[in-house]
Amino acid sequence: QVQLVESGGGLVQAGASLRLSCAASGRTVSSYAMGWFRQAPGKEREFVSAMSASGGSTASADSVKGRFTISRDNAKNTVYLQMNSLKPEDTAVYACATAKYSNRWYLPTVPASYDYWGQGTQVTVSS
Repeated sequence: QVQLVESGGGLVQAGASLRLSCAASGRTVSSYAMGWFRQAPGKEREFVSAMSASGGSTASADSVKGRFTISRDNAKNTVYLQMNSLKPEDTAVYACATAKYSNRWYLPTVPASYDYWGQGTQVTVSS
């Protein structure tokens, strides 16, 4: 059974940093692409960042490029999202997900390409 558990969210002021964690069990993060998505109230789920199974490729939404960085610790089977220079528009529930296919170079950026999701963690950025 695959489980993804996020942590690290919270309430911060604009300009602050947070690091989100996604601890995986039942699936190895180095065997599947891992992604971060977010959803703000009244809005659709939005791609944030992803890393391929190989670890050699990453992708990020234009809105977070230069501010957010995805990484992972294979020994801990955990994926991280380092978020710097946070803005009020980053406020959302952030969830991690694991891709449907075990391909080293697969790097999907749409929710339909992911099959297991965490419950999400709330990030609130005040102005």
